[in-house]
Amino acid sequence: MGDLVNDTASRFKQLIPTDQIAQTAVKWFSVSDEEVAEILETVRAKLPTTEALLIGKPQAGKSSIVRGLTGVSPEIVGQGFRPHTQHTERYAYPSNDLPLLIFTDTVGLGDIKQETEGIIAELVKDLAKPASGARVFLLTVKINDFATDTLKQIATDLHDKYPQIPCLLVVTCLHELYPPSIENHPAYPPDLADIKRAYSAIQANFADICDAALLIDFTLEEDEYTPVFYGLEALRDALADLLPEAESQAIHQLLDGEVTKQIGDLYRDVARRYILAFSTMAATLAAVPLPFTTMPVLTALQVSLVGLLGKLYGQTVSRSQAGGIVSAIAGGFLAQAIGRELVKFIPVLGSAIAASWAAAYTLALGEGACVYFGDLMGGKKPDPQKIQGVMKEAFASAKDRFKRS
Repeated sequence: MGDLVNDTASRFKQLIPTDQIAQTAVKWFSVSDEEVAEILETVRAKLPTTEALLIGKPQAGKSSIVRGLTGVSPEIVGQGFRPHTQHTERYAYPSNDLPLLIFTDTVGLGDIKQETEGIIAELVKDLAKPASGARVFLLTVKINDFATDTLKQIATDLHDKYPQIPCLLVVTCLHELYPPSIENHPAYPPDLADIKRAYSAIQANFADICDAALLIDFTLEEDEYTPVFYGLEALRDALADLLPEAESQAIHQLLDGEVTKQIGDLYRDVARRYILAFSTMAATLAAVPLPFTTMPVLTALQVSLVGLLGKLYGQTVSRSQAGGIVSAIAGGFLAQAIGRELVKFIPVLGSAIAASWAAAYTLALGEGACVYFGDLMGGKKPDPQKIQGVMKEAFASAKDRFKRS
């Protein structure tokens, strides 16, 4: 029986060149960079994007503000900033293609080798370009830093040229003025004499250029202060008061975790357009009644699907990498894939079942890939158990649906 199957499969391959079918199918269902860019542009137009221009000395807590507003780990934030101009770096969250928040960080402040005029000129030139969303200056000053003449000069020049852009004074690193008897953050806002005195002096110094001010202390978990993001709610409320309604609502939802789901839904809505197409093609190919002859074609389709979804989520994935991702996230579904082929030995009914399983497996694989790439996009390590749970749920519902179809 085994010899007969192998002989039949060999003859079938000679009659129908599966490699060519795979290449043709992949070409049909692969999406060009131009098409992906067009899709992303449509979604991007719906996002209320906010650009936060971080102005402050090194170690003043600018990266901590990024962590607090996005929930991204310090490592991801550090890797995410990219040179924008000579004196600025940018970090787009959750991705460059679909940014909800764009953080522009000024570099060189506090460095006596850098010319203040050059930093200002670059910022002015950049701000002169039309903005796709709202802008806000976040002026960061450490609670115990009073050598801020250069910082004030830059902030004043920017405020004079762009008075329509609100400026929020964010005073950071409060724990550096805690008395020895204080081992953790007190109730917010802190009612400590040294902090109130320093805060009042900093507020007075920047009063003529800032629209609002607040205290925060965003630390690392290993610092053992609770909460890690002390004053986050105050920062959220201050931004809500300064930004247009759509942008402030988006940031408010971001801190509540809702916007992460909304962004994921935006990506997934686009992704499902292609997941369904690949699943339909998989069902058509899997209906061929000879076991194992269509597996190379289906594998090529599924690898192409994962590569496409990677592009959609801002990840550059080669075909070999996409194949590795398929293997990593498929897990226990491999046995089901083999079972799908073996069931073809059942005349007529076997092909129908195999077709529904192939479509359902491809759809489940696409849903799992969305979770995988979504986690990467959000700066998280993909959770295999969560991915497997999503795939199992998608596979079960899709199998019944395709079977009925």
